[in-house]
Amino acid sequence: MKRAGQIGLVPFPYTDLSGGKLRPVLLLRPASARFDDWLVCMVSSQLRQAEPNLDEIIAPEDADFARSGLKAASVVRLSRLAVVDGALLVGRIGEIDAERLGRLRRRLAAWLAEPCES
Repeated sequence: MKRAGQIGLVPFPYTDLSGGKLRPVLLLRPASARFDDWLVCMVSSQLRQAEPNLDEIIAPEDADFARSGLKAASVVRLSRLAVVDGALLVGRIGEIDAERLGRLRRRLAAWLAEPCES
């Protein structure tokens, strides 16, 4: 059963929609009450790609790292979102704790509420 806070594998789309790559994602929340669609964000081991004040790094010394199923320090990229059909979830590798999930959701909500600079 899928639930928010899980880290799974899905074919995540490239930003130009030319294709995608199977990669870890964090399930943030169901995107629909009627369909098995999920709001997810990319998880990447490319720490240099982290957007300051938005993305969050999960490191081996973090309490929930072992349960995450990640093999190396990784960045939870709230700056890279997608809505995917739950049927595309190829596998589940782990999960983060509820406290981190809540913090990430609050950070995403605050970022969405900020005025955009063009």
